[in-house]
Amino acid sequence: MALLARRAVPALRKGLFPARRPSGAGGERRPVSLSTCTSRDSGGGSGSTREQLSLQDVAELIRTRACQRLVVMVGAGISTPSGIPDFRSPGSGLYSNLQQYDIPYPEAIFELSFFFRNPKPFFTLAKELYPGNFRPNMTHYFLRLLHEKGLLLRLYTQNIDGLERVAGIPASKLVEAHGTFASATCTVCLRPCPGEDFWADVLADRVPCCRVCTGIVKPDIVFFGEPLPERFLLHVADFPMADLLVVLGTSLEVEPFASLSEGVCSSVPRVLINQDVVGTFAWHPRGRDVVQLGDVVHSVEKLVKLLGWTEEMRDLVQRETDKANRDQLLCLGWPLETVTLTLQTKVPHPMRCFGCT
Repeated sequence: MALLARRAVPALRKGLFPARRPSGAGGERRPVSLSTCTSRDSGGGSGSTREQLSLQDVAELIRTRACQRLVVMVGAGISTPSGIPDFRSPGSGLYSNLQQYDIPYPEAIFELSFFFRNPKPFFTLAKELYPGNFRPNMTHYFLRLLHEKGLLLRLYTQNIDGLERVAGIPASKLVEAHGTFASATCTVCLRPCPGEDFWADVLADRVPCCRVCTGIVKPDIVFFGEPLPERFLLHVADFPMADLLVVLGTSLEVEPFASLSEGVCSSVPRVLINQDVVGTFAWHPRGRDVVQLGDVVHSVEKLVKLLGWTEEMRDLVQRETDKANRDQLLCLGWPLETVTLTLQTKVPHPMRCFGCT
């Protein structure tokens, strides 16, 4: 789930990239080009052509390890299949359903000035977004496979749901550009707060307070007006080093994250797996771009099949599902023998523990 709103917020405009939108003559938005796989190069208007690539070609590059330093960018579109709403979808997005929180306008729930005046609405929302309520889906586990095969240079995520961590991707491979719920900090004395203490308060409908100075404790997610995490600077080294860029489930509208897609060398293939053609793939496509439109999970399944990883993916998802089910049942107090038998016989167990991740 990507945190920041449709507009590029002032704090990010002062960041590493200018907050820019594609524009043509007169400042109008450039028309979307659907020919991103065919002819245009990043040289800009030269008319030069390069070899057209398909998703099959990309799979072959990965499978043969011709590309083995993959940088991946992801947004809310990879987490909506897990049941987490995005922020901007009309009708279903969080910004369309925040009237219940008694806030002056939707974005206020992520503004520091409003948070310090009235933190209760944010923590009410945080309880609904509690990471333990959701599980990774196939897209997250595809990223896990890339890591296990030594192909993932870095994963840049706009999401604050923590599902990349839950899927088993180590923190060293992650850049959580908009922060994370995995840690929290006192807003007064800046001491870190143990995650279990923070979530114990949130789940009990209490505003978390520092045990030392009594200041309000805020999760380490990026609010409007806050700087991005220091790890975001890793892009300076990662993107020039990448030999393949994969972009999944993002609108590429929020800066400076969106401009990262232009950070790889012009000769490096870029793959967009998304519902729509977005960002630089639309207004400044390159000759080696590959665009796979449609449902993100289905598109990832297609790529996994082309890679010949279907059985590995199935085994990984099953192992992680069984592990999560086991942990939940043990937390509910089931005897270990009963849990083992239940999982072996696939007996359904509808009870769910919201204290587990």
